[in-house]
Amino acid sequence: MSRYADRTIVSVQITRAEIDTILAKHGATAFMSGSNENEAMVAFECNNRRVVFRLPIPAVKSFERTTARGLMRSNAEKQKAWEQECRSRWRALYLCIKAKLEAVAVNITTFENEFMAHIVMPDGQTVGQHVSPKIAQAYDSGTMPPLLLGHG
Repeated sequence: MSRYADRTIVSVQITRAEIDTILAKHGATAFMSGSNENEAMVAFECNNRRVVFRLPIPAVKSFERTTARGLMRSNAEKQKAWEQECRSRWRALYLCIKAKLEAVAVNITTFENEFMAHIVMPDGQTVGQHVSPKIAQAYDSGTMPPLLLGHG
């Protein structure tokens, strides 16, 4: 099965601009994006909340071999494969943000529920960073409630 946008030709820069555009359309009052060699980030303010999405960026060296047969790639081929992966990941992030905003716009869900894991708290961590360890602990300890309430 192929991954979403695994053959996209849309550049990272165009996708970043499209993310800014969709955020503005849905009322974001501030937005920014940036990247380093390990991750990219999109942050914005909307509905009086600060939201951040972090996008892991793979190392170029992880593309030294082809996925199908494990053959060595030239430096140019490795760079090309890495750039394709970056374009694909950015397109997936755009799709994620757009879908969340559209779901909120048509009242399928609320802004807080849809973006909860990515909302930045006063200490600089996201709700997801605060809650994820507690979720893992609950499952590891086996103290989960029954799936269907009243059917335990």
